[in-house]
Amino acid sequence: MTETKADRRPLKSRTTGWAKVASRAVLATGISANGVSFVGILVALGGAGAFLLADRNPWWLLAAAAGVQLRLLANMLDGLVAVEGARGSPTGAIWNEFPDRVEDSVLLVAAGYATPYPWLGWLAALLAAVCAYVRLLGGTLGRAQDFGGPMAKPHRMAALTLGALAAIVWIPALPAALAVIAAGTALTIALRLIRLSRGLRG
Repeated sequence: MTETKADRRPLKSRTTGWAKVASRAVLATGISANGVSFVGILVALGGAGAFLLADRNPWWLLAAAAGVQLRLLANMLDGLVAVEGARGSPTGAIWNEFPDRVEDSVLLVAAGYATPYPWLGWLAALLAAVCAYVRLLGGTLGRAQDFGGPMAKPHRMAALTLGALAAIVWIPALPAALAVIAAGTALTIALRLIRLSRGLRG
């Protein structure tokens, strides 16, 4: 993977004891960083499937929330395996970004279909993709990638997880969470563009 520490999303969880134990366990399997990224896609698809089954039984939302969090775990571990484990590859930069876009989209769109307002999921997914594009655009223009919020990927997934869990007992919680994600992501796009414009002028 060509990702460097400077290009990575700043995550305090990477330095925790449990993260180090998890990364050692993954490294012991011999899996590559790209392989971990692929596992993240599979986990996200499982979470999306759970969202789609929630109309039959709301307890599927518990599995959906677990899928969201396991997707984030895979996203963290692929970087640890690549950088700390030195198991990167020339295509690592692709595998570091493209699966994230797939995972964001399938989870948010599926969450929308678990509510009476599927368009909310589509809107949140579209804005999430644009938000990532603006971050990467800054990198292509020679600026440091802007991972700032208030609704960056970790915040989107935290809101989606909380919305899914709350919707087990209060159904409107999930569409409310998607609305917050969409609004917050739109604000994040605007703020990132403002910061990027200021940086280019400076």
